Amino acid sequence: MSCLASLQQQFFASLFNGLAIGSIYALIALGLTMVYGILNLINFAHGEIFMIGAFAALGVLSALGVSASSSGLGITLAIAAAALAAMAASGAAAMLLEVVAYRPLRRRGAPRHAAMISGLGCSVAIQETFALAFGRGNLPYPSVFPLKTLLVVESGRITSRMVLIMICTLGMMILLDRVVMHTRLGRGIRALAQDPVAAGLMGVNISRAILVTFLIGGLCAGLGGVLYGIYFSKTSYMLGFIPGLKGLTAAILGGVGNLPGAVLGGLLLGLMENLGGACLPGQLKDVVGFGALLLVLVFRPQGLLGERLARRT
Repeated sequence: MSCLASLQQQFFASLFNGLAIGSIYALIALGLTMVYGILNLINFAHGEIFMIGAFAALGVLSALGVSASSSGLGITLAIAAAALAAMAASGAAAMLLEVVAYRPLRRRGAPRHAAMISGLGCSVAIQETFALAFGRGNLPYPSVFPLKTLLVVESGRITSRMVLIMICTLGMMILLDRVVMHTRLGRGIRALAQDPVAAGLMGVNISRAILVTFLIGGLCAGLGGVLYGIYFSKTSYMLGFIPGLKGLTAAILGGVGNLPGAVLGGLLLGLMENLGGACLPGQLKDVVGFGALLLVLVFRPQGLLGERLARRT
């Protein structure tokens, strides 16, 4: 079957899957782009923050013992509890990471590559800790959320899990926009992203603003972790590696430091992967997204919507 015929046959299936997976990438990219926007630093341990959220949700769902055959109220409460646990665990881990791995180096005026190496070290340490605790194989997620087809469009179907992912992602994005754009804390974060020196002179608590930024990024990653686990019904100690790279790719595609760009980049990456996968073998699916990243870096390195980086003096 030719590429065009295969794409035409699988277009709607790839479209719906791409939007669902791209929404998870967008959640990961939001945390990465916020940190980079204020510190000019790539947090290489952000994928592990995502993984911690998936494990925290797995623990809650296993403890509650809810299944897909339970009542609707029971399933809703179980998923809400798992999401809150995932966000709390990832948010706490992100703040601890900032305090332990990045703040001491920042206060000593260490170069950026030292902080990046510190993040890589924390990433490996977290992975191996979870591998020792839970093993190196995939852990199945409880089938707590029933997989129901809500709408069929030719070859594609919109499932209940896709709708859950999109609703949660949209809600988190709206909440994040309200916090960043319409609160005093958000104004401090935006001031820090525009000019750290001026923000400090105007009374912004730099350390607290950075800590809150890591917290927000952790909350987004934790929500992404539980949604990923529910969608793919598995997790592992290596869960954060590939999605972390995809989140970084999405942030660069949209424009580093640009929150709408992170969302756009995540959705585009999910769509490109799934639409490209209709023409390529499954093992080459990732080539499409990373190939698009290469083209963006060559022809538009500032990203599709442009960079918004902190000014360093």
